Parts: sequence; C-alpha cells; structure tokens
Amino acid sequence: MTGSSVHVPRRAAATGISRVMTPARLTGLALVASLALVTGCTAEPVPAPPRDRKVPAGGFQLVAFDSCAEALQQLKTAAKAYVGPWGFGPSGDVRTFSGAEQAGAPAAAKRADAAPGANAAAPGDTAAGAAAPGYSGTNTHEAGVDEPDLVKTDGKRIVTVNRGKLYVIDPATRRLTGELKLAPGADGFGGAEASLLLQGDRALVLLREGWAGIAKPAVPEGGARRAPADGPMPDDIVGPRLIMVDLSGEPKIIGEYRIDGSLVDARQVGTTVRVVVRSAPRLTFPYRERATDDQRTAASREIIDNATADDWLPRYEITSGGRTSTGRVGCDRVSRPASYSGTSLVTVLSFDLGVATLGAGDPVTVIADGDTVYSNGPRLYVANDQRWRVLPALTARNAAPDPKDETTELYQFDTSGAGAPRYVAAASVPGWLINQYAMSEWDGHLRVATTRGRTWGNKPDSTSSVYVLRADGTTLTQVGKVTGLGKGERIHAVRFVGGTGYVVTFRQTDPLYTVDLRDPAAPKVSGELKINGYSAYLHPAGEGRLLGVGQEASDQGRVQGTQLSLFDVTDPAKPTRIAQYHVRQGHSEAEFDPHAFLYWPAERLVVVPLTVYGAVSSSGAVNDRSVVGKPGLPSNVALALRVGDGGFTEVGTVDHTLGTGRPEDLAPIRRSLVVDGVLWTVSDAGLKATSLSTLQTLGWLRTG
Repeated sequence: MTGSSVHVPRRAAATGISRVMTPARLTGLALVASLALVTGCTAEPVPAPPRDRKVPAGGFQLVAFDSCAEALQQLKTAAKAYVGPWGFGPSGDVRTFSGAEQAGAPAAAKRADAAPGANAAAPGDTAAGAAAPGYSGTNTHEAGVDEPDLVKTDGKRIVTVNRGKLYVIDPATRRLTGELKLAPGADGFGGAEASLLLQGDRALVLLREGWAGIAKPAVPEGGARRAPADGPMPDDIVGPRLIMVDLSGEPKIIGEYRIDGSLVDARQVGTTVRVVVRSAPRLTFPYRERATDDQRTAASREIIDNATADDWLPRYEITSGGRTSTGRVGCDRVSRPASYSGTSLVTVLSFDLGVATLGAGDPVTVIADGDTVYSNGPRLYVANDQRWRVLPALTARNAAPDPKDETTELYQFDTSGAGAPRYVAAASVPGWLINQYAMSEWDGHLRVATTRGRTWGNKPDSTSSVYVLRADGTTLTQVGKVTGLGKGERIHAVRFVGGTGYVVTFRQTDPLYTVDLRDPAAPKVSGELKINGYSAYLHPAGEGRLLGVGQEASDQGRVQGTQLSLFDVTDPAKPTRIAQYHVRQGHSEAEFDPHAFLYWPAERLVVVPLTVYGAVSSSGAVNDRSVVGKPGLPSNVALALRVGDGGFTEVGTVDHTLGTGRPEDLAPIRRSLVVDGVLWTVSDAGLKATSLSTLQTLGWLRTG
C-alpha cells in the first residue's frame, strides 16, 4: 500500500450525503462543475491572475515529484496563483467548494463498449462490441472493453442495481435468485445512482457518492469547524464507493473501497478494472462579508500556505474481512505536467476482480483534470476541456471564446498489463469533445473530433474538426487534420468505424459528414448529407449501414420528437438516408446515454426507450398509427424496430406497468438486453421478460 496505512475501526459517522436534485442544487452542481473542470494549466511561479485573466493551456510532459515537500510547495505556489477572493473558481464566482450545493459528476455523457456482456458484432461491424452467442449486454463503445452500467449479464445471470439494492436474476427460470442491500439503512444512497461491472462470480458496484470538490464544511469567519447535521464529519472521506460482491451463492459483500473525489468513469478488460477519479484539495475558504477583495484573496492564500499534503492528496479507505484500513496516495505516485493550477487531480485506480479483495487500487495520479474516458483495451485516455471555465461569461455577453482557451488536453496511459497503468504521452487539441465517442484509436492513431467557436447567439462562428494523432515518445503528435465541418454548428454525434469517421453537426439542418481516415497524414471529407434534425448517437449496423437516434427538426431547427434514421454509407461519397422513424413529442435516454440503445444483429432488432407526451403517432418509414399514450399524460415504453434492407418495420412496444393499469403509472424503461431469445427490459420498477419474436410478456420481476 502506498502512503501511510493503519488499521482503524470503521467510524459510525455517515459515509454519504443525501442530495435531492432541486433547481438550487442543480445550479450548485453547475458551479462546482465549472470549478472541477478547471484544467491544471497555470504555470508557476506566477503572480496571482486578475479576475478576468484567462489561464493558458500549457506543456504536457509529466514529471514525478522528488519528494512530498517539493510536491506540496509547488502545489501551493500554483494554487495561490489561481485563488481569488472567494477561493477557487472562474472569476471568483465560486466562493468555496463546500459552500455550494454539490453532487457526483454525471456519467460523462455518457458512454459505451463490449466485453463479456456487450453487443454482438454483426458481419462487417467492426465497431460493435463482440459477445458470446445467445446474449447481449447494454451497449458499449469498443469490443472487449466493458463499461459500468445499471444492469449486466453473462448469459447465465442478470445482475442489476436499483435504489440501494443489488438483484440477481436467473434468465432461464425467470426467477429472482438473490437480493442484497448494499448498505445498512440505505435506500437509493441518497439519490446517488449506482452502476456495476461483472466478471464470473464477482460484481463490482460503483456508487457516485461525493464530488470533485471539498468534503469539509464551510467555516464562518472566526468560527470553529463543525460537521453539518446531514453531512460528513470534517475528516471523513467523501467520494465514490466501490463495493465487491460475491455472487457464488447468496450475494454478499466481500470488500469496499472509498476515495476522496468524484467518479469520472471506469473500464474493464477481462478481470482488470480501471477506475478514474478526480479530486481537489480539501480546503475551506471562509466567507468574509466585511472585507475587500484584496483582503479576501490574502486570507485565501494564507489558508493555502497552512495546508498539508494530506489536504491535497486523495485518501482512501479499504474494508475487507471485517477490518478497515486507511491510507492516501503517496507523493511518489503523483506526476505533474509542465504547467498546472494545483486545483485538481486525476487518479487512475486498478482492481482485479479475479481475487477476493480490492486492495489499495495501485493509484497513479496526475495534477490535472479529466471528464471523459475512452479505452480500446491496451490504452486508456483521459480527456479534459476548459469549457465550463470560459463559457458562462461568454454566453452572457454573446462573446466568442479565446482560441487559446478552447483546448482539450488528452492523457494516454498504457493499460496493456494487469498492474498499474503507465503514463505514455499527452497532447492538446483545439476545441471541445462531445463525449467519449469523439475519440477512437485505430492502427496506432488516435482520432479526435472537436468543436470550437461560438455556437450561441446571433453570430455563431463555430466550426468542427477531426484531428489524427500518433504517440511519439512522451507526446501525441498531430499527423493530420480535417477542419471546417459544420460552420456555425456544433457536433451532436461522432462514430469512427475502422478507417472512416462519421460526424453529425447541427444548428438548423443535420449534415452527416463521412471522413476518410485511411491515410492518417491526409484525412479528407468524403461526402456530406444534409437533412432536417440530427442524430445524437450513431451505431454501425452491418456492412454499409449506419443507425442514428436523435431528434427530428423543422426547417428552422426546432426539434419535433425522437427519430431513428437508417443510413446507407456503402458509398462514402454519397451517404443517403434510407428510412426514418419519427415519434412526435418523443424523447429517448439513448439520445444522451448510448447504454440505453440496443442493437441485436442476429435479429437486426433495434430497441430504444421512449418517453412521450400526448397522443403519440409514428410517421416516416411506417404507417401512421398510435404508438401509446393519452393526451397530457407521459407514456414510457421500449420501442422495438426491425431493420430491413429498405427500412424499419415496427415490431411493437413494451411497457412496465406498476399494476394499476393507468398510463401515468408506466415506469420509464431504461435498458434492454437479450438472453437466449428473450428480450429483457429494465426500469426502476423491475425487469420484464418478453418474447423476442412476438413481444408477448413471459415474466415480470418487481425490484422497485
């Protein structure tokens, strides 16, 4: 175990904070997000920047600290250059990490891949995840790389987490075979959504407790530190909780791990899981009403001067076999880029689900920030952009961003071995990513799609690009680029399939660009298709076919409900849309979380969740008729379509009723998966087994 480690009894204090996502709390979350995403990019030593100063992006070669004393001194110097009268934050608008309402970071848009329990690959579908015949899983990005989600299957069992409990289902008998409360007295973990990974008889549950900011409560001027009634004690670890569950018999917890910060994301290859966490120094900046800005800034710097390494470096706590040990990331595990702000750290943890204990996670920490994770297995990338630092003020005055602020930093780690990841290289690309699908590694090259410029107001000047980079020693060197995509628009979806990239931009119409990336040094746009609306997620559907799910829109760009599109991309120079399925007033979780999208190649079946308001009808490639719904009432269903050579055929819908038969009591379906010819749909109310061919109900298991 790196760092200090002593055996201590588990505290009786609360280990989580109940958070209700009220508008005020959402506002607080946005403020904390703006702070948490401030990239480590202020060169040191430098004088304190004025409140309107923009912090430039810097160099990327990572260097380990020689000692804790050196690490602490340089962190303090960098942090003091960035702190303002109200603590850390853009233009000083966040007074204190702990003073704002805070919650766990969202699951970065979210995400998708494939390993045991991911989508089976169709012939020629190199981007879809491969799985054993007979079962799928929830949608993922890369073959052989699994991602955490609220339900998993290995074909023999289905495991899901819901409202603080884990459930195990036998898909063959359609029976609930196990149930486990994940924490005493916990009911939904105070609103923190759980996800899990599955390997053999082990499940790893990830709880998004905590945040990227500070665990300590705010201190009134002249007052003593105290614990709030509904929060943790000042020295408690507040952050994500990892729970290892043994599924070999009645499910039971065999280990827990907590660490300061917030969960960014995780990836699994075989038995090895990489967990990415971001954290910040645990400092409290008091609110001083009767003081000048200079006095407040001086007081904030004094607080930094008095901080210790324990205030900066993430602490962790491990429970196994009834014993709890604590420690923190050692200074020898921390590296720094050439310039940084000292306000945030990213830690990559490694765990082996093939053993019965979690261990210390073998942490590797970088003084930087990160909000998006992509992995193809041998390599893992953590991306970090600065939009939340620069956009709020720019949007308010309809101003264009400064080009030097529009950067995304990329950190590449070698994860080909089972041990701790090895930092390899880093780079900076202009613009911002939409999600992990904007990154893809192929043939030794990383492709990255970004948007830069102003996308709002009356004078949008945005443009999108695709950059091709190759690892060259400790840097990722740009070897090619395509620019000028979607002027005045922003990227809504990206998918890379082998040597081709598909980029969707949108403001009023939806250009689908095909990009030829076979020659990394000379990428080029092959073709363009302009249609109304946009796709928010793109999925390969076999040779020459591409599926899109997003929103239909009017000629003026006003969205008009969920649409599924089938594109023929056989000729990259002339992409065409073969068919469209439109649900008026519809919205789908698959539009922002690809895990909610299911494509089962064996049946050429597409299943997406839909929430629809009013009397709903479909139009486009199928005849007009009611899908589901009553005027004024939301309807929640899973829509199943079969993809033919010429378009869509509606198979039907599945709903989860709570037993009253009333439309308003339909629980929103969130995920779909296939096991041995049975379609399983998952909601907060339970799981339903449905015939894949007829959509007749075969069984219902309530878990809500």
